[in-house]
Amino acid sequence: MNFASDNTAGVAPEIMAALTRANQGFALGYGNDDWTRRVEKKFSELFKRDVAVFLVPTGTAANALALAHVTPPWGAVLCHQDAHIAVDECGAPEFFGGGIKLVTLPGANGKLESAAIKPLLGNKSQWGPPHHVTPAALSISQASEAGTIYRPQEIRDLADAAHDHGLAVHMDGARFGNALVRMNVSADEATWRAGVDVLSFGATKGGAMGAEAVIFFDPKRAEHMSARRKRGAQLASKHRFIAAQMEAYLDDDLWLRLCRHANDLADRLSGGLSKVGFTPKWPVEANEVFVALPVALCDRLQAAGAVFYRWDADASGSVVARLVTSFATTAEEVDRFVELARVA
Repeated sequence: MNFASDNTAGVAPEIMAALTRANQGFALGYGNDDWTRRVEKKFSELFKRDVAVFLVPTGTAANALALAHVTPPWGAVLCHQDAHIAVDECGAPEFFGGGIKLVTLPGANGKLESAAIKPLLGNKSQWGPPHHVTPAALSISQASEAGTIYRPQEIRDLADAAHDHGLAVHMDGARFGNALVRMNVSADEATWRAGVDVLSFGATKGGAMGAEAVIFFDPKRAEHMSARRKRGAQLASKHRFIAAQMEAYLDDDLWLRLCRHANDLADRLSGGLSKVGFTPKWPVEANEVFVALPVALCDRLQAAGAVFYRWDADASGSVVARLVTSFATTAEEVDRFVELARVA
């Protein structure tokens, strides 16, 4: 009953098989290989336009390099106060960006709201040289740290507010696939058509060993990104092994099938817990379930073998448990967890 994170799961069999195939023979390094060329083409087909693609091994690298590329060192990135880039990346965006400033903002259900962004950006007295940072980018997480998702119109409203003031729009898509299958929209509708300029496309949480991509929807914006990636120590010499993972992930919509399974199991988990009296704190829209459980119940569940993180405590003596499903989660695991909660 491992619900700690989707990155605690192993590697999807199809992706592991692709790595084995890529391991046969020799290939030029640093992205000069057939796997990389095919992946670049696949991404352009997926998003229905020419895109610039830069593969990297980690999500932190994808986010930090993307933000550094669209934000000058004296610039600011607006993001949610719980955003992964602000809370869980150890200052990587600031480091790679030469000192850029993250400006964190509140928002219900883990999401930013355009109604709050517009007046903030319109307040000229708090922005600009020589004394203040200049807002340069808006970053949203898809799905959010609360497991909620931005619908295309919400993205469009935020993007319009950002673009009106000259900001680029970045999407941290560590769980982009989970959001996409929930909304049942195409990849282009959920990104550039809604105003996203650069996407951190995640595959690791979806079932890869370690494969992420920075995608620029206007290739002109990607000028010098290849140098930035190398200077940031994120260009793999045996690049084909990242590309092989991503190729297999995208082939025949494997990524969407894996993400749909994770979402379905999250629905099963949240539905089962709701029936025994534990309603999720936020809407379950991707593959994360946040639910308040008594401390004693958490102790019993973990003693019985359940693995999950205790997120927040509240005054009632309960803690908010974060339960994450993955492509490898089984219905039996979910049902056992729910039954243990019911009995306890």
